[in-house]
Amino acid sequence: MVRKERMSKKISFIGVGPGDPDLLTLKALKKIKSADIIIWTDSLIPEKILDFSKEGSEKIKTSSLTLEQITSVMIEKFHAGKTVIRLHDGDPCLFGAIREQIEILKKEKIGIEVVPGVSAFQVAAAYHETELTIPDITQTIILTRSDGRTAMPEKESLKDLAKHNSSLCLYLSARHVKKSQETLLEFYPPDTKVIVGFRVSWDDGWTSLIDLKDMEKFSTEKKLIRTTIYIISPAISNFQNRSNLYNPSYKHLFRNK
Repeated sequence: MVRKERMSKKISFIGVGPGDPDLLTLKALKKIKSADIIIWTDSLIPEKILDFSKEGSEKIKTSSLTLEQITSVMIEKFHAGKTVIRLHDGDPCLFGAIREQIEILKKEKIGIEVVPGVSAFQVAAAYHETELTIPDITQTIILTRSDGRTAMPEKESLKDLAKHNSSLCLYLSARHVKKSQETLLEFYPPDTKVIVGFRVSWDDGWTSLIDLKDMEKFSTEKKLIRTTIYIISPAISNFQNRSNLYNPSYKHLFRNK
């Protein structure tokens, strides 16, 4: 009976959003409350997220650990019959490095569950009451990063992506802002609005609205090197175009008169 119960258990990879505990999904909250072992990215997740954990749960920080060390702990605790969860900032599918962890766990015949979370680009846009997909302006959002220590595939260079002139969200790029701005200015007007977010929704976090031409200067003045997102979009502060959805002359399935 015990063996069958253990086989039905899974290790959950949980997206906890960009920092604000109020942005946790209900599923993430339930998982945190019931976990015996919480393995968390302490360099990217505020400790108050752990305030929901049950008494006696063990919290293991991963900022100084390697992949092998992290997965070894997960495997050990899981086989000891513990309920194990792995917390990731934002949404695990975005720059979360979960694939390599999951593959190791699957080789151990351990079941996996991934719980999505809110991403920083969504929160930063919400703070500025911005819709990133405006009719006739752009209907596309690109989530990417600048080329740095982790190389970008050649076909996904910032220059190629910027050619679309769509809403472009740059993660992990604060250290390369000078090069990024130079590239973006080849395709976007200098006064294109940019939302800059630092530690979005943390207690000490903030966002600002600036012009693209000021992106490097602003980042330097604010000493931004990490936990920063840039949203570059012609849709920001554009109020000229409305969608057809609520247009009285537009007919659809639920309004055909």
